[in-house]
Amino acid sequence: MTPILFRNARLADPVGGTLKDGELLVAGRVIAAIGHGLAAPADADVIDCEGQVLAPGLIDSAVFATDIEASVAGGITSVLLMPDQSPVLDDPALVERAERLGKPRLWVYPMAAATRGLNGRELAEIGLMREVGAVAVATGRRAIADAQVMLRLLRYAAGLGMVVVAHAECPFLTAGAVATESENATRLGLPAAPAAAEAIQIARDLRLAREAGAALHIACVSTAEGVELVRAARAEGQDVTAATTPDHALLSDTALAGYRSFARLSPPLRTEEDRLAVCRGLADGTISMLCSRHDPRTAEEKRLPFADALPGAAGASTLLALGLSLVHEGVLSLPALMAALSANPARRFGLRAGRLEQGAPADLLLFDPGAPWRIDADSLPGKSGNSPFDGLPVMGRVRRLVKGGESLLP
Repeated sequence: MTPILFRNARLADPVGGTLKDGELLVAGRVIAAIGHGLAAPADADVIDCEGQVLAPGLIDSAVFATDIEASVAGGITSVLLMPDQSPVLDDPALVERAERLGKPRLWVYPMAAATRGLNGRELAEIGLMREVGAVAVATGRRAIADAQVMLRLLRYAAGLGMVVVAHAECPFLTAGAVATESENATRLGLPAAPAAAEAIQIARDLRLAREAGAALHIACVSTAEGVELVRAARAEGQDVTAATTPDHALLSDTALAGYRSFARLSPPLRTEEDRLAVCRGLADGTISMLCSRHDPRTAEEKRLPFADALPGAAGASTLLALGLSLVHEGVLSLPALMAALSANPARRFGLRAGRLEQGAPADLLLFDPGAPWRIDADSLPGKSGNSPFDGLPVMGRVRRLVKGGESLLP
């Protein structure tokens, strides 16, 4: 394997929270050295980074599809795959198969389905799935309505040392809804559910997790009340983490104007007050991860009346650029963004990734944070190009991607 020497780089260390000039040598699938004036092996590929940022490859902590092209284009080297697949990841053989789907270009870490068929009733063989590589257990796109089932899940997962990834919407309140109750939803005449549906579910799951002594991860926090519940639980010492998406940090429900079905998401877009609260949660670390929830839909599934269109959007290929928008807006520092996109999910789910230090796996991302481009939904790489950010000017281009010591881009 050809060694790689990166010169003239700005090294973004998400663990130490630093951004400094330096050099980095890759050899034998790991980071061999970091410093200044490193000697290049005779056969090394020497890359002049020209002051661009070198960071760990991104870890997308929630995707609903293994989309290699979109992930590579977005600087992602690892994805955590939700169990909502066809068939559902509720069997050890299916988990093993899912783990192999990204090779050799993408590390895929499957999450085990919490219940058989994700039906919310009977627990799946979580222990067996853990043995074959499941890194967490997840409820998928829907919350478990039955509190008794959820408590059994949390107790079982706690005994196995697994994190439970929970969807935060009360299914009884959101049934049939396609938007959040607000002036905008009323004006558009859309079936809507109160934003409190999220807080009610988070509050229940936090209480049950405390009862079970379990580790809980809220898959996507999108409301002010939800952020506050997680903040208070963490302040009390509870083992809970949370993620959100660029969509919920950058967009409010005003994006639904004109019945734009590309903006129908799960969870739905919230009010501007909620959006600002999500940004504050990211800034103070209450929300420690930024994920794409990559859920590509076909044109036939999205170009429908708003209430008939399926929720979800393609987000893997735009995750870095939209994350950098939060840096440009002053919500996050660049090292803090890299932590939310690599070190924090690695730490939470026990992955050997997300670090820029000697001996760490050589999963690396070189990018130009100031390179401008415009999101064009029709030309995004991968399985589908539906994006609520269609036409948005952004900055941040992936220049090179290294996975396991091998260059994927260019």
